[in-house]
Amino acid sequence: MYKILLIEDDLSLSKNISINIKKWDYEIKTIENFQNILEEFIEYKPDLVLLDITLPYFDGFYWCKKIRDISKVPIIFLSSRDSNMDIIMAVNMGADDFIKKPFSTEILLAKIQAILRRAYSYSDELSDIIEVNSAILNISDSTITYGNNSKELTKNEFKILQILMKNNGHIVSRDNLMRFLWDSEYYISENTLTVNINRLRKSLEDIGLIDFIITKKSQGYMIK
Repeated sequence: MYKILLIEDDLSLSKNISINIKKWDYEIKTIENFQNILEEFIEYKPDLVLLDITLPYFDGFYWCKKIRDISKVPIIFLSSRDSNMDIIMAVNMGADDFIKKPFSTEILLAKIQAILRRAYSYSDELSDIIEVNSAILNISDSTITYGNNSKELTKNEFKILQILMKNNGHIVSRDNLMRFLWDSEYYISENTLTVNINRLRKSLEDIGLIDFIITKKSQGYMIK
């Protein structure tokens, strides 16, 4: 079942869209706290976003950029604003479609179905991010984001953090990390792994992630 996140402050319209979308066996979540949209997006992990332009606090263009910074999930703008500049801005921000209000639910559903087919026809799941304890690892560009700070990781830093975050709460042994990093028949010194771990820790500290990776003596490493 595909999950849709609806970001719309018109309660009547939001309720109407939700009722009709559920009839087509989609799961839908509506935003109620318009100050924490990105946090709810990360937690819900939707397959598609319906996004109004005029919203409390920050407009839809702002939230579209925030979402695009961490994900390629399809975004459809819904708005009564339809000037050429609005449409151009929506496209430039990474929107997949723009629907002018008022619209029929049949048109909306047809566009949702078409975009979902295009986005997921060759994949059961599209995931661009891994999120642990408010730290966001972006798979597409090898960046780690925490709060308002981001850092681009080296190839080995990214690979180490990726496997640790995917195994959040579990110890990853040094042997498994070394096999993942250097899939080679040649011997790699354990000190080389230690150097890479220390470099990664320094990169994480640069954006405020202190003691994010902990050492389990004689066992390996894990996310705190």
